[in-house]
Amino acid sequence: MSVLDISFLSRLRRNHGLEHATITILSQRFPYRPLAGYSFPFGFFLLGDIPTEHVREAVIQALARMNNGERYLAVHPNCGTNYVASGVVAGALAWLGMAGAKDKRDRVERLPLVMALAIVGFIISQPLGPKIQERITTSGDPQGLSIVDIFPLHFGRLPVHRVITQG
Repeated sequence: MSVLDISFLSRLRRNHGLEHATITILSQRFPYRPLAGYSFPFGFFLLGDIPTEHVREAVIQALARMNNGERYLAVHPNCGTNYVASGVVAGALAWLGMAGAKDKRDRVERLPLVMALAIVGFIISQPLGPKIQERITTSGDPQGLSIVDIFPLHFGRLPVHRVITQG
């Protein structure tokens, strides 16, 4: 048993995967509508101007497809994990480029090197984010996850749906 199997983390990872699968399905139906999500152990929030009935259909379809083996739906190209992975690698290489700089002039002279290292870090980190999603931050196996309720919330003009799960 790993730390990722702890009930709290397992549910969070499964809901994160279901959130991604739902966003993937909705993005195919509504290709030009911006969507975002935020997962927690008891479900997720879906931000975007989508009618509730379409959100409900997408969540049900996403869960069914994941239960039928389409685990790849849990990994999404716009997940924050991808951005964090790229930022950490690029930032670490940029920091390394500045390591040992003695004064302001030395730092200014190293700026092209630092920029090049950050760009290289960003490029080489591209496959890292999806791998981290696949192995750590999401789960493509719902493992008995079920949908309890889906309902709209309104925060001013921001349309949000809350998806509550159990299991």
